Amino acid sequence: MQQIGPREVLAMCQAGPELKPLLLDVREPWEAALASIRLDGISSSLMPMGQVTTRFGELDPAQPIVCYCHHGMRSLQVVAFLQRQGFDSVYNLAGGIDAWSQDVDPAVPRY
Repeated sequence: MQQIGPREVLAMCQAGPELKPLLLDVREPWEAALASIRLDGISSSLMPMGQVTTRFGELDPAQPIVCYCHHGMRSLQVVAFLQRQGFDSVYNLAGGIDAWSQDVDPAVPRY
């Protein structure tokens, strides 16, 4: 399982265009309304964990994908699922959006 810390995600997002990931938020819409990761020039998508098995065809397996949730447990399961579907460059944001708020962007509310 590929775990990646908040600062590593930020570095990936700031790298060259071929490495820019899709930020895949696997939380529920009400959680995304409370707090989300927004970075200029970085694509993001909300796909709640319960919808991933029916919607993963919307994702490009050639693009790096960073999955995140509140603390990293749901996204860990989504990463495992996507890897079984043949996605090679898929990562779990260790500690989730909570770690992002603490380590990278304190303006993102904690809940």
